[in-house]
Amino acid sequence: MIRVLVADDEPMVRTGVRAILATTDDIEVTAEAGDGHEAVELVRRHRPDVAVLDIRMPRLDGIAAAEALARAAPDTRTVVLTTFGEDDYILKALGAGATGFLLKAGPPEELITGVRAVAEGAAYLSPKVAARVVAHLSASGAGRAAGRRADARERVAALTAREREVLAHLAAGLSNGRIARRLHLAEATVKAHVSSVLARLGVDNRAAAAVVAHEAGIVPAVPSVPGVPGVPAPPGPS
Repeated sequence: MIRVLVADDEPMVRTGVRAILATTDDIEVTAEAGDGHEAVELVRRHRPDVAVLDIRMPRLDGIAAAEALARAAPDTRTVVLTTFGEDDYILKALGAGATGFLLKAGPPEELITGVRAVAEGAAYLSPKVAARVVAHLSASGAGRAAGRRADARERVAALTAREREVLAHLAAGLSNGRIARRLHLAEATVKAHVSSVLARLGVDNRAAAAVVAHEAGIVPAVPSVPGVPGVPAPPGPS
């Protein structure tokens, strides 16, 4: 069972997130917080697997809360909820250690996908969030945007063929275990490849590596659960 804390200063949003997650058999909301400071205190107390944080909250926003949780509860993974027009916040959250990024206006199934992914140790960027991040990074001018894309392609091209495969699946939100099953590798081998990919790309975490993959245009589609569009199949036996 994936234990989740939900933090948002709007009670209706918290209720909506709880209702969406309650439709699954493998996710349970164990605590709710109305601001970032309360979220940090409740995470320390309850030690959930995942904290779903609104990016804008009183007293302590989602970015500061993610930074605090990275220090106080490193085993709790963070998913940040954002809206259109908050691209600067998303980039700051990347640096704060958040590993999941979802749009509040996105489909409910995507919330389930993101929570499951980060609980497994993966990074998850909503496709629309990834597109916004890449677009924001490109907004400083066509020349600089082209330079970023060229740099991303160059860095990815320097990886081995297997490392590029691992990066593509990492950027699609797959955990090491699911990548291992997809590529018929030992999970320890995938873990070693991921470490090598991060080092060779010059990034600190999986979410930042996912951004590079999106800029380079190498992210594949992820097979969905039959009858539920947009939701990757739950992981099978390791």
